[in-house]
Amino acid sequence: MKNMTLWLGLTLAGVGGIAASTPVVAQQAAKTAFGGGEILWDSYGVPHIYAKTEEGAFYGFGYAQAQGHGNLVIRLFGEARAKAAEYWGEKYEEQDRWLIANDVPARSVTWYKAQTPQMRKNLDAFAAGINAYAKAHPDKIDPDISKILPLTGVDIMAHTHRLMNYVYVASDRKVLKDPSTNLAGGSNAWAVAPSRSASGKAMLLANPHLPWAPSQLTYFEAHLNAPGMSLYGATQVGLPVLRFGFNNELGFTNTVNTMQGFTSYQLTLKDNGYLFDGKVLPFKSEVKSYKVKQADGSLKTVSFTQRSTLQGPVFELPDSKTEIALKVAGLDRPGALQQYLDMGKATNWAQFETALKTMQVPMFNIIYADRAGHILYLDNGILPKHSSGDLAYWSAPVPGDTSKTLWKDVHSYEDMPKVVDPKSGFVQNANDQPWLATWPRQLDPKAFPAYVAPEGPMSQRAQLSVKLMDATPKLSFDDFIQRKVETRALMADRLLPELFKAAEGNTDPEIVNAIALLKQWDHRFEPEARGALLFETWAGIFAPKNFTDQSNYAVKWTLSDPLETPRGLGNPASAVAMLKQAVAKTKTLYGAVDRPYGDVSRFHIGDVNLPANGGFGNTGVFRTITWGPMKDGQRTPVHGETWVSMVEFGTPLKAVGVMSYGNSSQPGSKHNSDQLKYVASKTFRKLWIDRKEIEQNLEETTKF
Repeated sequence: MKNMTLWLGLTLAGVGGIAASTPVVAQQAAKTAFGGGEILWDSYGVPHIYAKTEEGAFYGFGYAQAQGHGNLVIRLFGEARAKAAEYWGEKYEEQDRWLIANDVPARSVTWYKAQTPQMRKNLDAFAAGINAYAKAHPDKIDPDISKILPLTGVDIMAHTHRLMNYVYVASDRKVLKDPSTNLAGGSNAWAVAPSRSASGKAMLLANPHLPWAPSQLTYFEAHLNAPGMSLYGATQVGLPVLRFGFNNELGFTNTVNTMQGFTSYQLTLKDNGYLFDGKVLPFKSEVKSYKVKQADGSLKTVSFTQRSTLQGPVFELPDSKTEIALKVAGLDRPGALQQYLDMGKATNWAQFETALKTMQVPMFNIIYADRAGHILYLDNGILPKHSSGDLAYWSAPVPGDTSKTLWKDVHSYEDMPKVVDPKSGFVQNANDQPWLATWPRQLDPKAFPAYVAPEGPMSQRAQLSVKLMDATPKLSFDDFIQRKVETRALMADRLLPELFKAAEGNTDPEIVNAIALLKQWDHRFEPEARGALLFETWAGIFAPKNFTDQSNYAVKWTLSDPLETPRGLGNPASAVAMLKQAVAKTKTLYGAVDRPYGDVSRFHIGDVNLPANGGFGNTGVFRTITWGPMKDGQRTPVHGETWVSMVEFGTPLKAVGVMSYGNSSQPGSKHNSDQLKYVASKTFRKLWIDRKEIEQNLEETTKF
C-alpha cells in the first residue's frame, strides 16, 4: 500500500484554455483549498473518495479520473475547447469547426457563469484535481497531452456541453450525414418493486452498453462521500458527476431513448438570403477561425464565414448540397450536471422527483428504485413542442421557409411518458419506445404527440427484457442476477422450429448437417456452443440491417401483440436457401460451420484473452455484445456490456457489479483488463461500500 500526500501548485488560470481567469492559489496544500480528504483505492482500481466538503469530493474525483484515465480524459478537454487541430493536427479539423460553428466554446463560458456559486467551486475543484495529478505524476501523462494543462472549470463545462448537446443529441454525423446515427449506444435497465421481489425489497439494474475502445463514452467507477452525499456508481470520463448511481436509500440509471432534441430546417435561398413567411431575410454572418498544427509544428489559421438564420447556424448537407439551419433544444438549460448531482444527493422519491422536474438533462430514459419501494420509468429529455408531425417527420429536414415549423417551447416533466409504481411491480427499458415500460402495457401512444416516440417496432432484446421480468410472480436477488446474464436469443426461439419444419425432406447434405447442428444448439451464445455462429450468420441474412429488417417474417411487429411479433417465415423455401448461403459464409468467416462460439468470440484486452459469451442484441439477446470483424483469427467486442450494477435495497444493502474493460485506460495499468474474468464467467464483484470492507481490500491511499 502506497501513501501519498499531495502538495500542489494550483493554477486555475486558463493557460491554453477557452477562458482565462486569475490564479487563485499557489504552492498551497489541497487541504486548505478543498477542505481535505482522502482517496482509498481498492484492489480493482475503484476510488472511494472521502472529503470534508462538496468541492473536496469533486477535487478527489478529478484526481482519480486523471489517475485512471489521464491521457484519455485530458485529451477530451482539449477537444472540447475546439482546439484539437491546434494541438494535434488536421485530423481534428472537422470536429473543431463543428463545435466553433455551433458556439460551443463561447456558450460554455456563459454556462459556467450561470452555475450556482457552489457548482462553480465544484467544477474548479474537479479541474484542479486533474491538474494536481498531472503535476504530481508528470511521467504518467503523455507530453503531447499534458501541454494543454492546466484545466479550468470552464473546460469541464465545455466537455459536458459538447458531450450532451453535440454528441448525444446533435452530433455532426447525425445532423449532416445520417439521422439514424446513434453514437450513444444502447442499454438495459430494470427496476423491481417490493411486490415483485422475493425479499420485499426493491431492486435496480444499471446496464449501459457503450464502446469498449477508450473514448469520450468510456465509463469510470467511483464512490463519492462528502457532507450530504454518499453515492456509488459510474459516469463517462470527463464528467464530474455520476450518471449511474445509488446511495443507501435510492438508485437511478439511464438508457438511450428516441428523443429528437434538434430540428434541421431546409432553407429556400433567394437573393443572397432565405425565404421565411414570404419574405427574403438576410443571413447573419460572422467570421470565425481555428488553428491547425502543421507537419513542421507551425500553426496555420483557418478562417470561415458562419451564416445563421432565425432557426440557427447554417450547414450544407454533403450529399445533396442542401443548406439547412440547425436548432438544438436545451441551449438555454445549462444545468445537466446540477440535475445529476441533485439526483445523487436525494434520499427519497420527493427529492429525486424535484430534481427530475428541472428537466436539464437533454435526453435518456431514467429508471429509478428506492428503499421505500417506489420505482419509476421516465422518458426524459428536452423535447421541442410541435403542432403536428411524427418522429420520422421531425428527424428529417423540415421546411425552413415558414414559421409553422419554428418551435419556441419544450415539453415539461408532466408532459413526458412515465410509469410510477405500476401494479405489475416492475419497469424496464432496453432502448425501446416508452409503451412497454411495464407489462401489462400501461402507456398508450395515442395519449402523446406522435413525435414523442414511434409506436414501434419493439426490439426482440426489449421483448426478452419484459419476458425475463414477467417470467415468475417473484424474483429473488439471485434470480435478478441470473436473468441479467441470460444469453438466449429470442429470435432463435421464434424462428428455428419453423426453419426445421421448412427443411424437412431436404436432401442437400449441407442443409441436413446445418439443421442437425442447429437442433443440438440450446439458443444460447455460450463459449462451447457449436451452432451459435451459424445461426448468427443466417439471422443476419434473414433480417438485414443489423438484424432489424422484418421483410422476411410472416408476421411483422404489432403493438397489439408486442411480445410475440415479429414471427414466422414469410417464405419457408427462401429461408432454407438462406441457410445454404449461411453455411458457405460461416465457413468463409470462421473456417468451419461448427466452430465453438468461444473459439472465435473473445474477451481480449492486453494479455487477458478469454472465451466469450453474449451476442448481438437485435437477435433478442439481453446480454448484449456487438462483435467487431474477424482479426487474427478472433473477434472482440465493439460495444455492449460495460458498467453493470445490481442493487437490492435491503439491510444491509446488497450491491454487485462489474466494469467489463476495467477502471483504467492508462498504459501499463493492471486495471485495464482485471475484470474480464467476471465477464467471461458471468459473475460479479461485490461492490464495497462499507469503509471497513474497503480498507480490507485496499491497494493505496491518496491524501489531499
